[in-house]
Amino acid sequence: MTQTPQEVLKASAPSTQPVISLCEGSDPRIVAGALAAQKAGLAHIILVGDAETVRAELANQGGSENDAMQIHDPLTSELTESFAAEYHALRKHKGVDEDKALKAVQTPVVYAAMLVRLGHATGTVGGAVLTTGDIVRSAIQVIGMAPDAAMVSSFFLMYPPEGAPEGARAMLYSDCGLVIDPSPNELSEIAKASAKSCKALLQTDPKIAFLSFSTMGSARHAAVTKVTEGMALFKEAAPDIEADGELQFDAAFVPSVGARKAPDSAVAGNANVMIFPNLDAGNIGYKITQRVGGYTAIGPVMQGLAKPANDLSRGCSAEDVTQMIAVTVLQTQTS
Repeated sequence: MTQTPQEVLKASAPSTQPVISLCEGSDPRIVAGALAAQKAGLAHIILVGDAETVRAELANQGGSENDAMQIHDPLTSELTESFAAEYHALRKHKGVDEDKALKAVQTPVVYAAMLVRLGHATGTVGGAVLTTGDIVRSAIQVIGMAPDAAMVSSFFLMYPPEGAPEGARAMLYSDCGLVIDPSPNELSEIAKASAKSCKALLQTDPKIAFLSFSTMGSARHAAVTKVTEGMALFKEAAPDIEADGELQFDAAFVPSVGARKAPDSAVAGNANVMIFPNLDAGNIGYKITQRVGGYTAIGPVMQGLAKPANDLSRGCSAEDVTQMIAVTVLQTQTS
């Protein structure tokens, strides 16, 4: 079975541990997940928030400040003034004056992203309390997009449960968190980014399925055409990566169904990257896989940023936090 991000990191044992900033440093799940990540040797941690509150929660869980577990309070940090100047330079074209810039970087989510932008941290994680919009907005505005990225999208890592039926495998589902109704070009861009993410995080070659309610022309509709056009654009841009579509999920996932519905496809029945046609399908699909299929869902993980920044579900557990820290560390090693 494919290793989880945490298992991959333990096996690779990076010589220099990266620094991950956590913008919700007083949340008990964040602190517990951070302590577990520190204990496992995954990363050094910066907990961002009100220093007194963060310190109390850290002590409550048996932790303490040290070189590998720092606390930064944006209201008192010696870095805040320089962060405000940088933020003002970034956002003054949007009407952000110096006072607004200072107020912005005094919020933990912007401060944590600025730690990454200016090299004090190598990645950031948030979303246990804040919304996806809060996390994504600060990441795009502060960290910015990667030079080779046309857009920012997201994915979930899906891991099968113990005792899963034969053929169950780790997969990458995209986009289930950000892009509501991607165009054909955006579907192609999502697939390109997801192929890189698959290679980095699942440690295997991507086999990409462009999903639809139709398989290889079994139905005609504008929604199907969008998927086939996206797949064609992807194949033109990345001819060496195995991809096919349009495919229904069963044709993409089950070898016997894939062989029957798409006998000439090398991807059908063996796909490990599922590209959903819209956010409705992606969000519903990953939650059914998680809740009914028993898969573990890690994400949404963002792709297309200059440096890693990731979002948590507000229903996350401490273990989810640790796994997302591991994902973020892996992204720092491959970005």
